[in-house]
Amino acid sequence: PYTTKTRYKLCAKRNVYEVAKGQQQTGWTTQNTTTKKHKRDNRRNFETRKYTTIMTIKEIENQIIEEFDNFEDWMDKYNYIIEMGRECPMIDEKDKNEANLIKGCQSRVWFSANLVDGKMVFAADSDAVITKGIAYLLIRVLNNQTPQDIVNADLGFIEKIGLKEHLSPTRSNGLTAMLKQLKLYALAYTTMNK
Repeated sequence: PYTTKTRYKLCAKRNVYEVAKGQQQTGWTTQNTTTKKHKRDNRRNFETRKYTTIMTIKEIENQIIEEFDNFEDWMDKYNYIIEMGRECPMIDEKDKNEANLIKGCQSRVWFSANLVDGKMVFAADSDAVITKGIAYLLIRVLNNQTPQDIVNADLGFIEKIGLKEHLSPTRSNGLTAMLKQLKLYALAYTTMNK
């Protein structure tokens, strides 16, 4: 895993970003949580903020770019992606079927999508930890956004963090297939609403 110094720098930067965002928004709540990682390392707790307002796709992309800028090499970035996969909203077992299986991925990965109050809500699972982390990255950016915003999103953060160029060709094809499927879900809901 990445160094303690890098981890603290990342967490501190994320907190500063969230505090700044919280001051611009209304209705945010604060709760103290201790992750397994910090319990294991016997480190201090970090504050996690939950917002009642939703960030835009571009704001979330910029946040991810900032987070990845904290890592000096790609082994640390891979470890961070794997850790993020543990936060992935889990797909229901009943939705782990052929219809939700992403074709073209090296690993088996499933996505489900629902429209709740006009916003897309995604869940996913995979049998590979790195793929699950990549799935979570995409969900983190697109979750709770309108179908039209998702269809129009260019998702330039993938290039800016260098993800595609650091994946094997088969995983890179899988990333493209995941993106295509999430956009197709959003397009389907956009069409239904017309």
